[in-house]
Amino acid sequence: MPTSVVAAGHPDHEILSAIAGELERRAGAAGSLARKVPPLLREVIDDVIQTPRTGRRSYDELEKTEKTYIGTRVEIMLRALLDLPRGRLDAVVLGHDTDIKHTMGKNWMIPSEALGHPCILVAADEGRARCYLGLIVARPEYLTAGTNRDAKRSVSADGFRHILWIFADHPYPPNFWRTVPPGAVDRIFSGESGNARVMALFREVSGVPVSREIVQGVARQKDFMRRIRADDGRGTRDRLAAEGILLLSSTYDGPLIRQLGLPKGDFISCRPTTPGELAAARAAGWRV
Repeated sequence: MPTSVVAAGHPDHEILSAIAGELERRAGAAGSLARKVPPLLREVIDDVIQTPRTGRRSYDELEKTEKTYIGTRVEIMLRALLDLPRGRLDAVVLGHDTDIKHTMGKNWMIPSEALGHPCILVAADEGRARCYLGLIVARPEYLTAGTNRDAKRSVSADGFRHILWIFADHPYPPNFWRTVPPGAVDRIFSGESGNARVMALFREVSGVPVSREIVQGVARQKDFMRRIRADDGRGTRDRLAAEGILLLSSTYDGPLIRQLGLPKGDFISCRPTTPGELAAARAAGWRV
């Protein structure tokens, strides 16, 4: 990534700095974009993957049209997050027609109608779980000479120097399944029932927050929350507890989660082993 040359004296510094400040203001305050945009990207990508309905677990499994739709969703969600009005292009910022471009690759395709206008550039790298948010004025000299069949041009190697980065190479929530060893993933999804798969999930993934959406994707049943309730000794919580594993909910087990020093999340499992952990679990009503 070349160092940006957008600083005082650069022809685009004034306009891009003003737009960057306006976007931060609309996001809430300085630094808000770096907090709010990364989880937005995770949400958009996971919503298109649709694990609960499709059984797919990664971006690589998407159809070409779905990958294209992610860019449209990012544009819509970013405009909603920042309450930006639409204009001749995707948005209007401080009176400037502005295009919003997103990529899951290494470059953006700039349409001819955006030439000479500011562009908001968004990128997500699923493999590294890193993301980028920057601004550029789409001047012809910053773009490649050649176009694709839609007459779109990408940012040239030298053009990258003319991007004002709001944040770059910034972490964002990784795809959950990329954080789980392949063998564990196979064991989780080999279960023949939703209950068996959910039990395997919390056996294999311990001490790590698990969202409701992940549970839903594993259970693949309408009443997926039923998989994790106690049920007169037959529920997932009861059966895991019999194995010495606590399945904790942030809604009902928040004090115990904090006492055990576990990270926040919708659900988390753990196997208490020390005398202090066992005492805390038993004091909270667990039979371990």
